Amino acid sequence: MSRRPAGIAAIKNKNLAQAKYKDKGTELAETQFAQMGKQMEMFKSNLEDFAAKHRDDIRKDPEFRLQFQEMCASIGVDPLASSKGFWAEMLGVGDFYYELGIQIVEVCMATSKRNGGLIGIEDLRRKVEASRGRNSQPISMDDLLRSIKKLKILGNGFTVHKVGGSYLVQSVPGELTLDHTVVLQQAQENGHVTQSSLIQMLGWEEERAKRSLDFMVKEGLAWVDDQSGIELSYWFPSLIPDFSNSSS
Repeated sequence: MSRRPAGIAAIKNKNLAQAKYKDKGTELAETQFAQMGKQMEMFKSNLEDFAAKHRDDIRKDPEFRLQFQEMCASIGVDPLASSKGFWAEMLGVGDFYYELGIQIVEVCMATSKRNGGLIGIEDLRRKVEASRGRNSQPISMDDLLRSIKKLKILGNGFTVHKVGGSYLVQSVPGELTLDHTVVLQQAQENGHVTQSSLIQMLGWEEERAKRSLDFMVKEGLAWVDDQSGIELSYWFPSLIPDFSNSSS
């Protein structure tokens, strides 16, 4: 005997059961979201209590400040997102990073004629700390990176390039390609390169090496030294700590 097709009543019952499962799933999801929302509010409340209790440590200790920033990021809170509101009033972090940003701009402008607008982040930190005076709160590399990130609203003039295990801060408009970054990596150890060294170490053709070096000289990022009488050396002031002090 052939099996009879399901009747209308059976189809309706099946659709009703599927609708009930769907409604139950939606109800469970809404309950979970509500619980997560309550947990997030509790986390934020605890974070505000923590910030109020450790306000001085957050403002004065760079390492403690970094840990606090990471704790905020873990629950989606950005203390630097606004200069108003709880975080700005409680911690004054908005004022701190705003002030630091101005000092970064001043140091970059003062040294741009010598280094072409490209400065090592450790060199930048030393110069900013010197400009702040002995009684100012210490700053860390993380503080600098966060302030520079906020400076991007000024346009494309402030960019951070990772070179090896450190960073270079570019404070003037200009596009550094991957080739330019590789040249900087090659120059990082001694502060200079030659065209032949790039060809030998990177396997580049002569035209590629020459084009990259010519661009960096044109942009003021590299200086040419012809004193050896053998081959031109290309020096990068941004890779020589305190170069601007020794040459001033």
